Amino acid sequence: MTIDFTQSFALDYAGARAKFRATAAELGGTLCEYLHPTQKGPDGEDLAIDVARLGDAAAPSQLIVISGTHGLEGLSGSAAQIGWMKSASVRALPARVSVLLVHAINPYGFAWGTRTTENNVDLNRNFVDHDAPHPVNPGYATLYPHLVPDDWTPSALEAYASSLDRLRAEHGDDALFDVQARGQYDFQQGNNFGGRAREWSNLTLERIVADHIGEADRVGFIDWHTGIGGWSESFFLCFNDEGGSLHAEAARWWGKERIVGQRPHNMARPNYQGLVFHGMTEFLRGRPMVGAVVEFGTRGVDVRRALQLDLWLKFKGERDSERVRLLKADLHDCFVPVSAVWRERTTEQAISITQQAIDGLATWSLAAAA
Repeated sequence: MTIDFTQSFALDYAGARAKFRATAAELGGTLCEYLHPTQKGPDGEDLAIDVARLGDAAAPSQLIVISGTHGLEGLSGSAAQIGWMKSASVRALPARVSVLLVHAINPYGFAWGTRTTENNVDLNRNFVDHDAPHPVNPGYATLYPHLVPDDWTPSALEAYASSLDRLRAEHGDDALFDVQARGQYDFQQGNNFGGRAREWSNLTLERIVADHIGEADRVGFIDWHTGIGGWSESFFLCFNDEGGSLHAEAARWWGKERIVGQRPHNMARPNYQGLVFHGMTEFLRGRPMVGAVVEFGTRGVDVRRALQLDLWLKFKGERDSERVRLLKADLHDCFVPVSAVWRERTTEQAISITQQAIDGLATWSLAAAA
């Protein structure tokens, strides 16, 4: 397959949004938008979640594909959606299968070049019951004081690196990864902050499900991300219960080797809290959903430095300077590498992964699963 990445990737949120809407319209897709009620983009542009429907809205089997959960990763997720729409596969949807593409679920983070929402909330940790006590992550308190230095210099970063080394020495790599990644609900200026209430994007996703999924009796789900995995390689995080029928169905769609026993960065999977996956499961109110977070690998464990940089730029960095522009370019390249090879390979994989989900939906027997 020959991929022209310039046809699916854009330079920024506004370009990605225009390209997504134009591509869906060319296919005769049904489009609608959910405008952010309070936020605008860097140039004063509207921020919106765009939704495109391809196929019969009343289809019993529906695939939901989301981009931009972690805002600045949205350029890759948007390209994955657009790449599939530009592929030959889109014109041969199986009978009784429909696709719902949700573009830029976190439009603020996408437009402003940060992973979080306007409230520094990691949307992929926000889908918890905020009326109940929040999940705890006591180890995070030992890291947080050193997380965001006053200045971004090699010497200033040593304190955080030392705190990581201490926790690793005491508890091991798996425990350190869990503390860093599972989510935390105490430090609003920290990373993986899950918030103290439902974000606008969380509420709007529930509305999108109510507006568009209708009477579907089974759902497939893909949430595009970047960061985990080998460079330009896809890495799956399936959150269907391991050993259950839905997990087995995911393995049938995408291959057992991708689904069973995943070890992100070759470590035990963290006890992730508040995922979009969890929210989708709740919003579907008992209807079976098979799906995965699909990552495209970039810098391996060195992504941790970029997570720290995202916070520093937001809370401590000067408004604008050559240094800040250099650091922002590095941050963006970490999550969406500018390499043509990376973009071609990931787009090709995205088309294949999406099509595998569609084929899986078309042949999914609920009776057999029962």
